[in-house]
Amino acid sequence: EVQLVESGGGLVQAGGSLRLSCQAFGYASGDYVIAWFRQVPGKERGAGSCIGSVDGNPYYADSVKGRFTISSDNAKNMVYLQMNSLKPEDTAVYYCAHSGLFSSWIGLCPHSGAAFNSWGQGTQVTVSS
Repeated sequence: EVQLVESGGGLVQAGGSLRLSCQAFGYASGDYVIAWFRQVPGKERGAGSCIGSVDGNPYYADSVKGRFTISSDNAKNMVYLQMNSLKPEDTAVYYCAHSGLFSSWIGLCPHSGAAFNSWGQGTQVTVSS
């Protein structure tokens, strides 16, 4: 499995920006999907920002679309989440995730991380009002 380590979380005021980083270790052959999800206590991991290796196009949950941007640097084995116009409801633990390419991932990934099999340990993001 691919090992993932997140960093960059912290405290930011509403309307501010934050950039999360995820370092990947190891290698998996074939096409893949990488993503960022968030989780609050009592809820499933969701609000996905997803990107696949086939065409590199990103797909986002409605709650983050237009504010968050996922990107990757394959040469550095890094994936990033740029978060702008942050809101208090964005407060959560943020995780990066990796999976081999799976059927219907474009429609599924923004809603749920259930199909992913490699996860980082998470980084806390707190947005104050």
